[in-house]
Amino acid sequence: MTNVDLRMATLDDAESIARIHVETWRVTYAGMLPDGMLVAMSQEKQARMWRRMLRGGETVIVADHPRYGVIGFGSYGPNRSGRDGYTGEVYTLYVAPDYQGLGIGRGLLRALFGALAREGHDSALIWVLAQNPSRFFYEAMGGHPVAGRDTRMWGAGLRESAYGWDSIHALPSARV
Repeated sequence: MTNVDLRMATLDDAESIARIHVETWRVTYAGMLPDGMLVAMSQEKQARMWRRMLRGGETVIVADHPRYGVIGFGSYGPNRSGRDGYTGEVYTLYVAPDYQGLGIGRGLLRALFGALAREGHDSALIWVLAQNPSRFFYEAMGGHPVAGRDTRMWGAGLRESAYGWDSIHALPSARV
């Protein structure tokens, strides 16, 4: 993995988190989400949202590179999806497009699972768009499909899939 510090986010990280959020959505979800929605996303709006969420207690871990700053982030907490059998949930996991494939996502997922374990969780899940190519990353990291649901985002009907880990204490170390 590239030399990064995995640490808890502060309010000062909101701009960087917002930049990564917008960049990754525009790259990853092009063709899946309405173009107008992706174009309308703004770093300023996302930064306001992330500042609100961080002030409100959202728990976020950032991957902070010594030269390039924050290049990835993930958030976590108790399972809020209502899917039985999983006590923890990874709410978000994004790595800036230029830094994908370097092990940053793997390090973040391990850090998120470590934080969940310290809070008493033994299992976790994450919801992703069914067409999201990162689903292969979750499968390589030991997640298995556990549920699906239909949702609407910005007027588009979408399918989501949940990937679950029955135990978050051991992740595969294979390079993905």
